[in-house]
Amino acid sequence: MIAKQLISEVIPSLRLNDTGQKALNWMEVFRISHLPVVNEHEYIGLIADKSIYDLNLTEKIMDDCREHMMTPHVHTNQHIYEVVSVISELKISIVPVLDLHHQYMGVITVSDLAQKFADLVAVHEPGGVILLELTPLEYSLAEIAQIVEGNDAKILSLYVYRDKDSKKMIVTLKVNKIDLSPIIQTFVRYDYSIAAVFMDESILNNMYDDRLNQLLKYMDI
Repeated sequence: MIAKQLISEVIPSLRLNDTGQKALNWMEVFRISHLPVVNEHEYIGLIADKSIYDLNLTEKIMDDCREHMMTPHVHTNQHIYEVVSVISELKISIVPVLDLHHQYMGVITVSDLAQKFADLVAVHEPGGVILLELTPLEYSLAEIAQIVEGNDAKILSLYVYRDKDSKKMIVTLKVNKIDLSPIIQTFVRYDYSIAAVFMDESILNNMYDDRLNQLLKYMDI
């Protein structure tokens, strides 16, 4: 998924003769804190509501506010991960999109981006989630996939998180099975450390009850 597929169809752009008050009015309507300023197809910059309030720019036109604008942007062919990176790093509510000739094409909003990202990681697909805790040396995508697929399941999405203060990494798997019990048991046999499991609670409780019964039988022996 690339930037041009994420462009909002509703967020307007400001012109150079628009005032700070008009910018604030539009920001309130669309529930955003930034708006792009565009002169025909030329991207001038991004104005923030904080700048308008703090610098008392409500009566100023955008042409007189250029020095108070920043110019973050992405290009139409950039991947959604790069879009997320720009918005996250700069903490902006929208990011302008330019074509390869640096012409303004529109903006991507945080809310639209969140919705598309949810689709990308299969949030709405039925299934369960497993979190594995392991070191970088222990991480093998091939083996993880083999374990999941060996239990007649498929990985819908996978992403890796590593805390900068930790030597461990968390691998999050979204799997297309609601009952993850067989997959969990296989990971345990392969000595994987399972940090958390998210699936139907009744199934999870049955799995724990089964383990307890097995332990009690073992102790009786």
